[in-house]
Amino acid sequence: MKIPTKGRYAVSAILNLAIHENIGPVTIADIAEDQNISLSYLEQLFARLRRAGLVEGTRGPGGGYRLGRSADTITIADIIAAVDEQMLDAPLEGTEYLPYVLWADLSKRFYDYLRGITVAECINRPEVGEFVKSRMSDRGGDVRRKIVAA
Repeated sequence: MKIPTKGRYAVSAILNLAIHENIGPVTIADIAEDQNISLSYLEQLFARLRRAGLVEGTRGPGGGYRLGRSADTITIADIIAAVDEQMLDAPLEGTEYLPYVLWADLSKRFYDYLRGITVAECINRPEVGEFVKSRMSDRGGDVRRKIVAA
């Protein structure tokens, strides 16, 4: 099952914020440049993430976005549901069309699986730590918020 582009970009952006949580707010422009995403598209995603309480913004110099909740309380399903409500909203009842019922059940199981994976688990994976270290050494120790989440 493939996660739509909106969901993938939103997850990558949230992971970027989580990795930089101790550094400070991250601008949407930095994330857009790093991930080669249209700034206006990312702004639309952040509006939805903000409404869902997953991110919060700080205005002014040194401003940007931070996680709205702790990384260990945000699941991948939370992020995807915030930006792409239809993907995870498949009713299991009300139809007698067998393939539809089967796909709806698979969608629910996939959603339940994603609900079990937190942002903290993702960023604490050893390969993420190695990736961040390699990016820092490439820049002489300065990550400059340029982390691309895989």
